[in-house]
Amino acid sequence: MNVRRLIPAATTAGAVTLGLVALSACSASDAADGKSGDKLAVTASFYPMQFLAQQIGGDHVSVTTLTKPGVEPHDLELKPRQAAQLGDADVIVYLKGVQPAVDEAIAQSGVPHIVDAASLTTLEKHGTEAGHAHEGEEHAAEEQGADEHGHGGEEGTANGGDPHIWLDPVKYAEVAKGVGASLEKADPDHAAAYRKNTGALVEKLGGLDTAFKQGLADTTTKTFITTHAAFGYLAERYGLEQEAIAGIDPEAEPTPARVKELETIARRDKVSTVFFETLASDKTAKTLAGDSGLKTDVLDPLEGITDRSKGADYIQVMESNLAALRKALGAK
Repeated sequence: MNVRRLIPAATTAGAVTLGLVALSACSASDAADGKSGDKLAVTASFYPMQFLAQQIGGDHVSVTTLTKPGVEPHDLELKPRQAAQLGDADVIVYLKGVQPAVDEAIAQSGVPHIVDAASLTTLEKHGTEAGHAHEGEEHAAEEQGADEHGHGGEEGTANGGDPHIWLDPVKYAEVAKGVGASLEKADPDHAAAYRKNTGALVEKLGGLDTAFKQGLADTTTKTFITTHAAFGYLAERYGLEQEAIAGIDPEAEPTPARVKELETIARRDKVSTVFFETLASDKTAKTLAGDSGLKTDVLDPLEGITDRSKGADYIQVMESNLAALRKALGAK
């Protein structure tokens, strides 16, 4: 196999981690023992990239994820030792702009096969609240280094594009094809398997896209309110309007003016539900909902899977998101 380093299959169960979470990895002592195996070492930055690597790589890869369940990806900081160990990977799959600490470490890793998901599809600029700034927020965004659409350095690609491409099944499928091609290049001995797995995943994502199209085609309202402005691509794909409470930061507090505006939007557009997410506090969402007489529910941005997630993997959680949107929007 034409790869820099192979993962001994016998070591998968007792793998070494980067000090965070590893699905499987290889210890230096095992490598020194000369045990043979054929697993490609893939490091994924956070869950959406991990899912792609696992689905496409199948039995031929050993996937390590840098962001353990329950940790907000944007909050991840790597210790020097952890960053140095990135160099042990054969392939790195990440999304540039989501995790600055990871971006810097990857740039210095020297790994021959690095896949940036942001380069595999077209990124767009989505505003923090359905594409527009609000009074008092534009100046604050400028002070934080954000662009005119509200995407700051903590979450946003180099060109200011919205990084949440995985929440659009069509764009996610485009990324999947690119990841598959990269695995084929890194490990040509198993190219046929990667190609087959990529095709199967793209088909699943196509089915998910169809389900969203059909499920959201006829609804009482097209507007949904969420704490985190993560659903711009999803909203655009399926003709919805995202209204975020406080922009890209799920922990941010909304301004009084924004709260008043959202109350007006909720009445005007017959909004029934305020969505919050599993990895961030639901306090703001519940406060707004209580003051406005609205319900709350989960709309998961799928930045990580935990025991609180409404599903065991990307497909299941997206199906749960669809069910939540259909209920909230009054699907017929």
